Amino acid sequence: MSDAFIICTNLSFAWPDDTAVFEDLSFTVGGGRTGLVAPNGAGKSTLFKLMAGELRPRGGNVSVRGTLGYLPQSLPLTGDLSVAEILGIDRVIEAIDAVEAGDVAEEHFTTIGDDWDIEERTRGHLDRLGLTDLDFGRRLHTLSGGQIVSLGLTAQLLKRPDVLLLDEPTNNLDLDARRRLYTVLEEWNGCLLVISHDRALLGRMDRIAELERGELRFYGGNFEAYEEALRAEKETAEKNVRNAEQELKREKREMQQARERAERRAGNAARNLKSAGLPKIFAGNMKRGAQESAGRSRQTHAARVGESQARLDEAGRALRDEQRIVLNLPGTNVPAGRTVFHGENLQVRLGERPLFAPEGVGLTIRGPERIALTGSNGAGKSTLLRLIHGEMTPESGELRRADGPVAYLSQRLDLLDLDRTVAENMAAFAPALTDAERMNLLARFLFRGTRVHLPVGVLSGGERLRATLACVLCTEPAPQLLLLDEPTNNLDLVSVGQLESALSAYQGAFVVVSHDERFLTEIGVNRRLRLADGRLTEAGGPDGG
Repeated sequence: MSDAFIICTNLSFAWPDDTAVFEDLSFTVGGGRTGLVAPNGAGKSTLFKLMAGELRPRGGNVSVRGTLGYLPQSLPLTGDLSVAEILGIDRVIEAIDAVEAGDVAEEHFTTIGDDWDIEERTRGHLDRLGLTDLDFGRRLHTLSGGQIVSLGLTAQLLKRPDVLLLDEPTNNLDLDARRRLYTVLEEWNGCLLVISHDRALLGRMDRIAELERGELRFYGGNFEAYEEALRAEKETAEKNVRNAEQELKREKREMQQARERAERRAGNAARNLKSAGLPKIFAGNMKRGAQESAGRSRQTHAARVGESQARLDEAGRALRDEQRIVLNLPGTNVPAGRTVFHGENLQVRLGERPLFAPEGVGLTIRGPERIALTGSNGAGKSTLLRLIHGEMTPESGELRRADGPVAYLSQRLDLLDLDRTVAENMAAFAPALTDAERMNLLARFLFRGTRVHLPVGVLSGGERLRATLACVLCTEPAPQLLLLDEPTNNLDLVSVGQLESALSAYQGAFVVVSHDERFLTEIGVNRRLRLADGRLTEAGGPDGG
């Protein structure tokens, strides 16, 4: 449908505490592929929920032409739903089975509608997304995070949408699944709007929409063209700031010089009047005239200084605030070569089937190794992290952990109490610190002012990750082993940089599951392990995972 589009008119939204997210936001999105970018917390996911009707605006309206498909950022990762139920096709399949068995009740035909080919269409979508032969009866809790994301996308594609909203669709996807997703979206026709931190996906967009300071700006071209436009804007803004600073200095200097000249003239005039012996009334008139002239000069120069200051302020607002996390975490240091975890012949079962090869898997982690754990979706990477952490008990095998805490950041980021504020969570993790010390640490993780008093449950994905890292890395005693499962999920590109900064300061050992090669390079991974076919092996480089 070539004319499918979204129109938002004077859209306003605020949280229950009256914190404004949007005020009179207006824009139109037409056909083609549009990538939506913005810092975490700017309201990207909130905007999608407003478009999808999951939230109601305080003012204005949203109009969507055509059928809408919406894949949210947060999908259920556990539960007992079947694949058919997740896809929303279970009742249709049951009705078709009933009709084929001879039950011609009208309700079955009503349920089926035009979806007699639902199984074939569903298999076609699943095959294209790499889920060939996935049983419709398989339960949610047996699937990997990446498989669940692909299922969620399949459920939306089955609607035959004209408008498709995808919020971080590459979360948890391995490299092969990402490539399959790219192909599906490149071939899809309609109005596509995508929130993503995946540069490869954003590179396939027709335009980039940037949500900045409550306004939406559109840039033609893909993400590389957008970055080039930002670089040009930054150069212009920095040049304008430099010029405005020089102008302000010049105006201040000229005002000071004018003041000094006026003071010299006034001193000379007073001495001349006194030596000239003029009548007092005449001398007083001359003095008042000089003072008024000096006053007018001061006002003129002050006005020019004020105008220059205003131009500097305006130029400064055009500069983007690129915040970075700067940390020093000596308490996380692990001596080189110290063993923090060792496991041999570890085995677990998912349902009736063993996850690993018959001999199980073995793994030794020594400080301060930086390990990337790679493998395809469903290989068991998250399960292995849970074994290392102690969240799961192996069915067989032996494992040993060094004394000291092990921190585990799961895909769900569920370590913190969602109802408590950021400051309250920090107090629970680091009770020995004073309030001032905790506030100082939170400020280093970019939580300042009122942000520290927000409940964790209302934070964006990036903010929640920063809050979790702050609590985990600043606890006493600090963790010597850090386990991270797809930590760049839901993060904007600035937040990914902030995460890289935090991990660069961490001096212990860590194991990270990620398919983001650029991220793995930036955090200094020095060992790669690949989990495939139930076996854990050393992998030589990026192509190994």
